[in-house]
Amino acid sequence: MKRISVLAIAFAALSTENAVAQRVDAASALLKDREGKIVGTVALRQTPDAGVLMNVSIDGLPIGNYAFHVHETGKCDGDFSSAGGHFAPRARKHGVLSEGGPHAGDLPNLHIVAAKYNVEIFAREFSLNKGKGSIFDDDGSALIVHRGIDDYATQPAGGAGEKVACGVITNKIIDGAP
Repeated sequence: MKRISVLAIAFAALSTENAVAQRVDAASALLKDREGKIVGTVALRQTPDAGVLMNVSIDGLPIGNYAFHVHETGKCDGDFSSAGGHFAPRARKHGVLSEGGPHAGDLPNLHIVAAKYNVEIFAREFSLNKGKGSIFDDDGSALIVHRGIDDYATQPAGGAGEKVACGVITNKIIDGAP
């Protein structure tokens, strides 16, 4: 009987350790342009009930309007097509204005009005924690900034333009990130 109790305690301790390892409270990404220059940072924080609070700080993109999305793969090679399509673990359509939408990775447009720009975005559709809707799946996720706005309806990506910046989301915190 003592042997079973010891095994049960060891298993419970292992299960608790795994649960803690699967919980991520904060993450970040360095946004870089195609030349590798850092043009922004994003700090992500898991909220207690659902969703992620994002603090986006841009310093290096021209004033203008940009689409902003979470993409399905944590890679930022070349023209950033390595990041794949929008993060959509629930197979929904693109856009908040589309019936059957939005993708989990659909975020509001960024309207950059000054050289240094900062905005907070609440994203309800994804999580930092392991499980369905986690941006930390097997191949990770990336944040992409597109030149031009997302119309929130056109399939599959809202008519967003060229990818101008990309950042792999990591569970490491960037020094100096907002």
